[in-house]
Amino acid sequence: MLGTTFSLAVRSIFRHKLRSFLTTLGIIIGVAAVVAMVTLGKATTKAAQQQVASLGTNVLQVRPGQGFGRGGGGPRPPDFKEEDVEAVARQVAGVNAVAPQAQSTATVIYQGANWSTTINGTTNAFFQVQPWPLVSGRTFTRAEEQAGKAVCIIGNTIRTNLFRGGEAVGERLRVNGVSCDVIGTLSTRGQGGFGDQDDVIVMPIKQVQRRFTGSRDIRLMLVGVDPAYDSAQVQESIKQVLRERRQISGGKDDDFNIFDTAQISATLTGITTLLTQIVTAVAAISLVVGGIGIMNIMLVSVTERTREIGIRLAIGAVASEVLMQFLMEAVVLSCLGGLVGLVVAQLVVFGLAPLMQVEFMFEPQINVIAFLVSAVIGVVFGYFPARRAASLNPIDALRHE
Repeated sequence: MLGTTFSLAVRSIFRHKLRSFLTTLGIIIGVAAVVAMVTLGKATTKAAQQQVASLGTNVLQVRPGQGFGRGGGGPRPPDFKEEDVEAVARQVAGVNAVAPQAQSTATVIYQGANWSTTINGTTNAFFQVQPWPLVSGRTFTRAEEQAGKAVCIIGNTIRTNLFRGGEAVGERLRVNGVSCDVIGTLSTRGQGGFGDQDDVIVMPIKQVQRRFTGSRDIRLMLVGVDPAYDSAQVQESIKQVLRERRQISGGKDDDFNIFDTAQISATLTGITTLLTQIVTAVAAISLVVGGIGIMNIMLVSVTERTREIGIRLAIGAVASEVLMQFLMEAVVLSCLGGLVGLVVAQLVVFGLAPLMQVEFMFEPQINVIAFLVSAVIGVVFGYFPARRAASLNPIDALRHE
């Protein structure tokens, strides 16, 4: 009986193709929107986590200045000095390495081609703190660091645009008029929430301070924390060292910030997850609207086919068979809408993922759940019309015009 009921339901649906399509449109849009939003939300979360992970695990960022919403006006807090970096590295237990940074922007010229980029002045500790290996060449020697030699390690974007992807090690660039020997090439990190991370030139910090920033100030310290130590305890120790060096007394607020990359990752994950849930909840409303549309059309169908129902009941069909037929029609309609919605969702994700600069993902679990929800909607919103059809009096149904 189930097979016959399914066959009757399919024939009834395809007898009114346009009406059936318009009926399932709400389910299609709802399923597509929910699946696409959840999938893109997970892809965005994954991309954000990868971007933060590229900064290094167990890494603290220490910057001068007060936190958001604190302080207000007044003079800008002083930048860090080389002695501050040395004090943190020497006095704080659990610190593997401290990488000072001084940044500037510059125009790089090579054989007539030019490119505007970021200059990052640092030390070899930078490569200890962050997982950013070289694909060719080497890092700075101790003599190059101490003397601030004009040597540089370039990112993949520089190599692609100035060297057409060829070998750059051993070549010489001009960076804002400063002749610089390329000694290494960084591996690719790619685009992300922090911009093009490969569009950078890394040089000894003393060279950058002397030729580009014009001061010995340090705007950022990257602190690598030993995994065996508690990050919060290390942060507190750094705080105490810097407060002492910067002569911050008593109840005065810190004039510097310490950011934990793990906390940044957790915050970004929480924000993207919350936004995904909100958007998904809004998109799910169209599923309810689609279910109401199915119930509406099924009620119309019951009214149109009242005489047919009466004939079936008169020649021996039982009420449960009539109920099953109309319920099957509602479920098949809803499931067809769910299947089409899943296909539309994958096309949307495939089209938007490159534009959002995230990885294309296929989530089997959310697809299965969305399809099952569409089937449940067919059962829930199809039961009332089916029950109404099954409860018709055969005599009254045969009299219906």
